[in-house]
Amino acid sequence: MEKYKYKRVLLKLSGEALSRSAGHSIDPDIANGIANQIKDLNAAGVEVAVVIGGGNIFRGLSASSLGMDRSTADHIGMLATIMNSLALQDSLEKLEVNTRVQSAISMHEVAEPYIRRRAVRHLEKGRVVILAGGTGNPYFSTDTAATLRALEIDAEAILKATKVDGIYDSDPVLNPDAKMYKRVNYMDALKQELRVMDSTAVSLAMENDIPIIVFNINKPGSIKRVVSGEEVGTIMERSRG
Repeated sequence: MEKYKYKRVLLKLSGEALSRSAGHSIDPDIANGIANQIKDLNAAGVEVAVVIGGGNIFRGLSASSLGMDRSTADHIGMLATIMNSLALQDSLEKLEVNTRVQSAISMHEVAEPYIRRRAVRHLEKGRVVILAGGTGNPYFSTDTAATLRALEIDAEAILKATKVDGIYDSDPVLNPDAKMYKRVNYMDALKQELRVMDSTAVSLAMENDIPIIVFNINKPGSIKRVVSGEEVGTIMERSRG
């Protein structure tokens, strides 16, 4: 096996990572591309768990702002994450990667229930585990769910896949002069409201000292480069020294 910096990681994908445009909620070609990157890590012995958002299908917070009950909206959003998880599972299994979807919302016909010990055992056996349904509770984002699950399964890092190269001091889409950070500590991210992950997720990561690496999923081989320890994207961690 190649030498990798991390042996077990939690990959956090936004729902939009599976779509090419607003009108195409799940693009099979994009899902296959991500699955191929995960396959490379799995084949090399890296244990990979995945959490996917549901924003390409339904955004609970947006629906809530338009008058829908927040708990109802969030539960619909959780169901959207399960749909995305099944799509990624399909792509991985077509590549002959053993994959399990575990859901925080009971849905026995399509997914296992989330059980921490079972998830860890799947990882130890070389299976990719997709953790769906958020935390199973409203008012918590999939970023928070990803951080929680990463801690529960003893992941060594959270890999936050985005469509930009890392964490910037302002939105790089709106500001072409935005500065990208190579490293940022949790507290600065909170104080500056950098919004790469919500404050609950960042606070939870800070309290438990788990690094968050933000990188561009659209660059070929980017996941493998991050896990190899290359300086890709931005790493959020506790200040050293």
